[in-house]
Amino acid sequence: MRQDPYRSIVRWYDRLFEPLNRGLRVLGLRLFLPTRAMTILDVGCGTGLYLEMVQRYQCALYGIDRSPSMLGAARKRLGAEAHLHLGDASGMPYADRSFDLVTSMLALHEMDPAIRSAVIGEMKRVLKPSGSMLLIDFHPGPVRPLKGWLTKLTIFAAEAAAGREHFRNYRQFMAIRGLPTLITQHTLAVKKQRVVGGGALVLFLLGVE
Repeated sequence: MRQDPYRSIVRWYDRLFEPLNRGLRVLGLRLFLPTRAMTILDVGCGTGLYLEMVQRYQCALYGIDRSPSMLGAARKRLGAEAHLHLGDASGMPYADRSFDLVTSMLALHEMDPAIRSAVIGEMKRVLKPSGSMLLIDFHPGPVRPLKGWLTKLTIFAAEAAAGREHFRNYRQFMAIRGLPTLITQHTLAVKKQRVVGGGALVLFLLGVE
C-alpha cells in the first residue's frame, strides 16, 4: 500500500474539519434515516465519525479506508461496534448485494479518476437491489454570493494544501462537474438531492437503475 498521506494530520484532523463534516453527516441522516438491523458500509470511513453517529440505530456497521492512521483512529473510536477493513475500495472484500446503505463522504474527489470509477462500480456491486447509496462531495455550482464564494475558496485552499496528487484529482473531479457526471456515467438513479454551502457542496441519495 502506498505511503499514508494522513499519518501526520490524523491527531488533529477531526478538530480541524469536524465543524463542516458534522453538519454534512446530519444532513445525510435527514436524506436517509437508517432503521434497525440494516447493513451499512461507509467507503472512505476515515476516523469513523459517521459510523459512530449511526450506532444508535442498531445496524451492522462496516467501514473501509486505505489510510492505516485514519482507520486506527476509527478502531479506537468504535471498538467492536464496527467491522473495519484496511484496503482499497476499488476491490472490496464484500459479497454482492450485501448492504442496505453504502455511503461515501468527501472521498471520491481525492481519488485518481480510474480508481474513482472502479470504487463506484464496487459500491454498486455490494448494494442490495432495494438499497440506497448516499454520496456527499464538492459541487461545481453554480455557487451563490457570498456564502458560496467563501465556501469554494475555503475548499480550494484546503485541497491545494493536501498535496500535489490530491489537488490534481480534486481539479479533475471538478472539471468533469463532479457527482452529477459520475451518477450519469454509472447509471445511478437520483432519489433525493440537496445542494448546500451556497452551491459548493451536494448530497445525493441514489439507487441502482
